[in-house]
This record gives sequence, C-alpha cells and structure tokens, in this order.
Amino acid sequence: MRYHVPPVYKSVRYRTASVCVLVLIYLAVVFLLPRPETVKPEGWRLLGIFVATVAGLILQPVAGGALVMISITLAAVSGALSIQQALAGFGDPIVWLVMAAFFISHALIKTGLARRIALLFVRTIGQTSLGVTYALSATDLVLASIIPSNGARSGGVVLPIARSIAELYGSHPGPTAKLFGQYLMCALYQSICVTCAMFLTGQASNPLAAQIATTVFHYPITWTSWLLAGLVPGLCSMAAIPYVIYRMYPPEIKRTPEAASFAAGELVRMGPMDRGQKIMLTIFVSVCGLWVTTPLHGVDITVTALLGSCSLLVTGVLTWEDVVTDRAAWDIFIWYGGLVRMGRALNEAGVTTAFAKGVGVTFENAGWVTLFVIALAVFFYAHYGLASITAHILAMYVPFCTVLIARGAPIGLVLFSFACFVNFSSGLTNYGTTPSPMFFSTGYVPFKQWWVAGFVISLVNIGIWSTIGFWWWKIIGIW
Repeated sequence: MRYHVPPVYKSVRYRTASVCVLVLIYLAVVFLLPRPETVKPEGWRLLGIFVATVAGLILQPVAGGALVMISITLAAVSGALSIQQALAGFGDPIVWLVMAAFFISHALIKTGLARRIALLFVRTIGQTSLGVTYALSATDLVLASIIPSNGARSGGVVLPIARSIAELYGSHPGPTAKLFGQYLMCALYQSICVTCAMFLTGQASNPLAAQIATTVFHYPITWTSWLLAGLVPGLCSMAAIPYVIYRMYPPEIKRTPEAASFAAGELVRMGPMDRGQKIMLTIFVSVCGLWVTTPLHGVDITVTALLGSCSLLVTGVLTWEDVVTDRAAWDIFIWYGGLVRMGRALNEAGVTTAFAKGVGVTFENAGWVTLFVIALAVFFYAHYGLASITAHILAMYVPFCTVLIARGAPIGLVLFSFACFVNFSSGLTNYGTTPSPMFFSTGYVPFKQWWVAGFVISLVNIGIWSTIGFWWWKIIGIW
C-alpha cells in the first residue's frame, strides 16, 4: 500500500505542525499516562513512539516509509530497543512474503496477463451493466489471491477498463454519469473492499494481522486458513453488493453488449498469449497451488513466494531493474518491517497485557458477547477517522483482541473478525484505502452518494459476515 499524500501535506507549515503534534503525543503517553508497574520505562517509551507513529501515518507529515524509519531510529536512540532489535523486523519472513508478492504483481501487470484476465471476464459476462460489474469484481477477486496491493490491481488494472467501458456508452462525469459510470464506479469500489478481506494477500496489512495473531496470540493464520474463512461470506458479499447498488443508483443503460464486444476486440488486438504471459500464468497458478497445499508439503508460503519471484527473474519475465525500481515494494519493505518489529516489541514489553487488564476491570460486569458486539462496531466505524487500513490495524487490532480474548471470547472468532472487518470498513468513505481517491476522483459519484452507499453497504457486509460468516466459521472450526 502506498500512502496517498495530498499536495497540502508537502507544505513546510503543515509538516512543522504535524511534527509538533506527534511530539506532544509522545510526551503525553510517556509522562502523563500512568505506567503500569509490570511495564519497564523503556517499554513505555516504545509505546509513546508507537502511538506517535500511528498518528503520523494518519497525519502524514512525511511518507509512511520515512516516518517508520525515523521511528525505529528513535527507538534505538531512546534506549527503548537496541539497534539490533530495532532492525530485526526486516528479516521477518512475513515482510519478505509481501515483498515477493509485490514483485509477482509487478510481473502480472507488466506482461499484460492481469488485463487479459479482466477482458476475458468482461467478454464472458459483460452483456449487462450488472454483468460488467460482476466481471470486473471477479477480476479483482482473482488478482487478490496473489497481489497484496489493492491500489495496483484495482487502480492499475480494473479502473482503467471500467472507465473505458463507461465512456464507451457516452457516460462521463457530470450530466451523463447516471447513464452507467456512476453505478459502475460505486458498485465496483464497494466490491473490491470485500476482495481485500478474502485473502491473506488481499491487502498489504492482512499479513501484518496474521503475523500479530501468530506471534502475540499464538494463533497461526495461514494463507489457506484465511482463504477458507473468507470464501463463503466473501462470495455472498460479492454477489449482494452490485445488486444493492443497482437498486440504489440504477444505471439508465441496462444492457451493455458493446462492453463484451469491446473486450473481445481488445483481446484480438492483444493477440495470443506470448511467452511472458504463459510463464506468468504458470507461476501464478503454481504459487497459489503451493499456498493452498501448504499443510500437505510444509513449504513456508514465504519460500513459495520467493521461488515464484526468482523464477520470474531466471526466465527474464522480470529484470533486476524491475525489482530495484519497484518503489511500492521497497517502500512497503521499510514501513512494514519497522512496524512488525515495534508491534512485537510492545507485546514482549507487556504493554498489551497491561492494557487488557485495565479494560477488563472497567467492564468486569459485561460478558464477552456484549463486549464483542460493542467492540466490533466501534472498531468498524472508527474508520471514518482513518485513511489507512494499516494504521487502523496498528492502532486497534491488538488492544481490542487482547481485551476480548482475556474475557473468554473464542480466539479464532475474535482474530478473524477484526482482521476481515477492517478491510471492508474502508468502503465507508472516499479516503478509506489507497484505491478510494482513485475511484472517487473520476468524478462519477457525488460525495453524498458515495458516503450513503458506503454506510448502506457497511450494513450489508456486517449482516452477511456476522451471520453467514460466523456460521461458516463455526462449521470449519474457527470457533
């Protein structure tokens, strides 16, 4: 995930004010909040740095990678961590899994295979406006199985095709938006928020949640277990969302045979699959196949992803220049590795345990079911104030899960609920995750309608995942 930095964030005045706020946050945590006796002073200083870092990811005085690099440096300077401890996150396998997946996604887009997949879906089921939406949503679903950047797959592959089809029918931002574009952009964006929740690789922060579940709560979450958890409720949401938006904002153009013809024509122009696409398809299928069958052969998913990346380099589908110039991948390497390490260090320092005990005393008369419902609602709608799923996970995932698990809530239910729900909470606003401003800035959907649709679909998703989803999770033994 690349952080979207509006131009105003580049002003010296804004950066200075933001830095002052972050310093005050650090000082308030370290000197004003009472430190539990079980937490050492260096652990409390690390908490101050961590909270200020999360706030910085929201305010964004500098890029996310730069901010995290500053934070881990300050952690070493302040004595909260040794320099070896501060840098240990960059050797974490989950960080390299995300890196390797980014390289594979680069090859998918570079070879044109991702675009070919989208056009094949549109050609097959794109004869109606509803069918076009399902086709492009299905494209994002397939790509989410291996591309952890929702911005790359949704903004780089799906959105350009969606806009081309809307314009094919004379639907442009403004008076003609209601012909087709308004419905298509709104329904498609809400659908891709769900695909983020369906795979471990659906969004860049999902592996972070899985890593926290494994290291902090000792509950391993694998690519396969996440796939099983997200499959049934995810497909139900994917089926419901385009139809609900269709009823809310019905397009004036209902039948779209030209869309299927457009896709067919584009496929003809692309020609048959070339060597690069064939190799990419083979590696794509092989990597996903090995991830699914991990329980059988025991090969770590990070090793599988790295093998896929190495295969692309050996065959020449990717060049070393492609790898070293992939800014998104290296940016995520810096901030991801730093955040993974700080999160783990906080748990080792006993901060999360102390928090759980404090909240548990406050709500000692409430059962876990009541707390679970309240916490999940607060956690979900808190995204109105956040522009990053990663920041949301960092700020609230561990504390909320710690409290609920300490009160007797089923660990699998808690960890999967918060990890999945945070993804489609990004559909609430026009700034909820990286593709949000990409879709909203097309100008097809007015601000009010975007937010209304976001709230309505949030109720649809919560209803599906908390009924069908929880029932499915019970069947497969998650809780």
